[in-house]
Amino acid sequence: MKTITAEELKARLNAGEELNLVDVREPDEHVSFNIGGIFLPLGKIQTMQTDDIEELKEEEVIVYCRSGNRSGQACLILETIGFTNVKNLVGGMNDWQAKYSI
Repeated sequence: MKTITAEELKARLNAGEELNLVDVREPDEHVSFNIGGIFLPLGKIQTMQTDDIEELKEEEVIVYCRSGNRSGQACLILETIGFTNVKNLVGGMNDWQAKYSI
């Protein structure tokens, strides 16, 4: 599984890159703070309900959660069902908020 750091992701977003972000947290976590992208909780990925991102199988997909654990699980599942370029945000939103929240 490939990874990406908060610093690398922030630099790419600041550069204006269009990225495929997938938030695998629970609804309350997503509402309280997110960095955009598609909201697709881990439970849906575990039950193969991935229609919302099916067209991204050949694209880079950056997956994030609170700490990086659930997104790591999601990456492994996505890889097994044919996604070719998934990356886990190391440290998740905890790391992101520690570095970039005011």
